[in-house]
Parts: sequence; structure tokens; C-alpha cells
Amino acid sequence: MAGRRTDTRERIQQIALDLFVEQGYEKTSLREIAEALGVTKAALYYHFRTKEDIVHSLIEDFGASLDEIIEWAHAQDDPAQTREELLRRLSDLIQGRFGPIMRFMQDNQPALKDLHAGHVLAARLKGLFTFLVPADASAEDKLRSRLALVALMAGNNPQFLDENPSKESADVALRVALELASPRSPAGT
Repeated sequence: MAGRRTDTRERIQQIALDLFVEQGYEKTSLREIAEALGVTKAALYYHFRTKEDIVHSLIEDFGASLDEIIEWAHAQDDPAQTREELLRRLSDLIQGRFGPIMRFMQDNQPALKDLHAGHVLAARLKGLFTFLVPADASAEDKLRSRLALVALMAGNNPQFLDENPSKESADVALRVALELASPRSPAGT
């Protein structure tokens, strides 16, 4: 029975996320989510009482996946290889289930601010920076490392592309991110 409840929860999250991305968070109602699912609002309430609960669950799931990447990175010994693999794992995460969450977050920032939902991810993203930025990094390398994360996110967002994100645009974003995260020599060469 628990597997069925999890499947239902994920289905609710996916339908709600699709509607939030398509219509915007503010313009999507619980009634519309229930209708898209083909269930009553009462059935939806069994899993989520509010739209805010759905958003918090989506962000918490994404955060838990980031935690797994950070935990993996803590167990690694080679900083350079860890940086590269961390970016690859983050790229896979963004290309997969969490790409639409990233688009939702970028398109609905005012709602997220009102929900105080971004704070959950901010600390985790700072944790990623710990592994992307070498301890002796210059100011330029610190910025480049942060831009590497931006490249992954922007490369998977149709808002910044002429078309919907594709495997090719995700690959380009990863290549750019890897290049940005590669420390430069002091002379910048």
C-alpha cells in the first residue's frame, strides 16, 4: 500500500508541477490539479492540503537529491575529479525529474519568496559550492565555479533557449560548466 501512496504522491506532484510551469503557480488552483488528476479535491487533500504543501514537497525531494550528491562528494578524495563528477551528477539530476522544478523555480520566484521555499535549497547549493571551489581559489575561480552551476540550470531551461531543452543543449551546458569549473592558473591561462 505504501508504494501505491508514493506513486499517487508523485503523480500529484508531476501534474501540479506541469500546471505550475504551464500556467504559473498563482493561476493554478487545487481544483484544477484535482481535475487534471481525475480525482476529487477530497482525494487530493488526503496527500496534500494546499498548493504550498505540494511546492514544499517538490523542493524537499529536490533537496534530498542534492543531499545525496553532497554526501557522495564528502566521501571522495580527489578534488578535481569530484568537481567534474559533481557537475555530471547535477546535470543528470536537472535533465531528469528535476528539470521542470528548476523551470518552475525560475518562473515563479515571487511565489517562492512568499512561501519561503528557496531557503531550503540555498544552504544545499552553498554545500555544492564547497566542492566546486578549490580552497585556494582566486576570486575569478570562485565566480567561474558559481557560473558553472548557472550554466547547468540555464542550459536546461527553455526560457534561455530557442527551443525546448534537449539532450544536446544539456550536453553543451555540461561542457560549459566543466570548462568554467576548471581552475585557471594565476595568469588566467
